[in-house]
Amino acid sequence: MKRNILLIILLIVAGHCISFAQSAKKRVLVFSKTVSYHHASIPAGIAAIKKLGTENDFEVDTTTNSALFNDDNLKKYAAVIFMSPSGNVLDTAAKISFIRYIQAGGGYMGIHAASTTDKNWAWYGKLVGAVFTDHPAPQTGVVVVTDRKNSSTKQLPARWTRKDEWYNFRQVPTDVHVLMTVDERTYKGGKHGGYHPLAWYHEYDGGRSFYTAIGHFSDSYSDTLQLQHLLAGIKYAMGNNVVLDYNKVKTQPYEK
Repeated sequence: MKRNILLIILLIVAGHCISFAQSAKKRVLVFSKTVSYHHASIPAGIAAIKKLGTENDFEVDTTTNSALFNDDNLKKYAAVIFMSPSGNVLDTAAKISFIRYIQAGGGYMGIHAASTTDKNWAWYGKLVGAVFTDHPAPQTGVVVVTDRKNSSTKQLPARWTRKDEWYNFRQVPTDVHVLMTVDERTYKGGKHGGYHPLAWYHEYDGGRSFYTAIGHFSDSYSDTLQLQHLLAGIKYAMGNNVVLDYNKVKTQPYEK
């Protein structure tokens, strides 16, 4: 009898542990609102991230609704992924909540047109690491991997030839760890000379940020090399987050 009772208790405890593990599974929010240029590759990018989530045990929600940028909703996510949004996509209230989310330890990942978003919002530009200005016509160029040991680039060849939309920025990023650059000698229209970063990561204002400019075309999101690059970026952005710590949020005025 005692053995049966003990077995029942163990089963109940095990059930609670399983339930907790399931509820503690990391979750990301993919945000893809566009109010200016809309990349045709967005659906392919979203589908790829969902597939990566299924294969790597994290959950994926998607939205174009900026009203979901509020404390109650954002605190559910280990990372927020900007999948090529464009234009001024967040109002003041949403911006304040996003700042609070990052300060609480949240993660951010920006893909391609994420650097074109809210270009006059200084805090966001610093979060991304650089602000888009323009690009030449899509063409073939050569990516140079500058960090061959990072999990987001170690699968890539040292010089990776591919066709993409090569972004120019207001200024090259500083205070970030650059993962790869593009060789401007291999295409026309680059404006940064011998040092043109394309992907990087850094810690910023209490959270983590990973950005990659690669991803203009839909077939980028069926490219095994690109998918490994994205997965490592998502994992970096998520970090160890399950529950965010809003006690770390600073009380400061909203920075435009």
